[in-house]
Amino acid sequence: VTNGGKTTLAEKLKKILPNCDMISQDDFFKPESEVETDERGFKLYDVLDALYMDEMVKSIHNWMRSPASSGIVTEEPQNTGDNLKNTEDVYILIVEGFLLYNYEPLNELWNRRYFLTLPYEECKRRRSTRVYQPADTPGYFDGHVWPMYVKYKNELEENASNIVYLDGTKSQEELLSCVYTDIIQELKKLRE
Repeated sequence: VTNGGKTTLAEKLKKILPNCDMISQDDFFKPESEVETDERGFKLYDVLDALYMDEMVKSIHNWMRSPASSGIVTEEPQNTGDNLKNTEDVYILIVEGFLLYNYEPLNELWNRRYFLTLPYEECKRRRSTRVYQPADTPGYFDGHVWPMYVKYKNELEENASNIVYLDGTKSQEELLSCVYTDIIQELKKLRE
């Protein structure tokens, strides 16, 4: 969901996990001139066609081919403790974005999937506090952003499995703890 805390959570995880890098879907938006406009004059940013998804997939595959040379700084992560011993040879890529699980070429790549949700009112409130370039036009949230979220979430629920749904109204600390704990469990499985 837009403004659900995806980037914040990903950035915090990147700081505390070893050998961790991040790719953000927002970095693959097409320029405004290439984004379609609907009959109401809304720029259709909340659809896959507004993104260079092939480029994103290439970036992920490039990282997967050579994670050690991807520019990751392999410094000691914060708050390590015993949880992360023997993970020096494991590299983690966090891919964050709002239309990741609806793009079939990416679905074979995920080890873990997390989906942040927000109720309509909270999402609208958060969205109204953000400044976008180009700026949201009046009615854009209700006329395009929220309906596209609902559409893609429904498609996701019908077609995808193994998704951990996270309540975006929880504190950043709670969300971080939940996902971090889950990733640590996955790392332990890799070591077995």
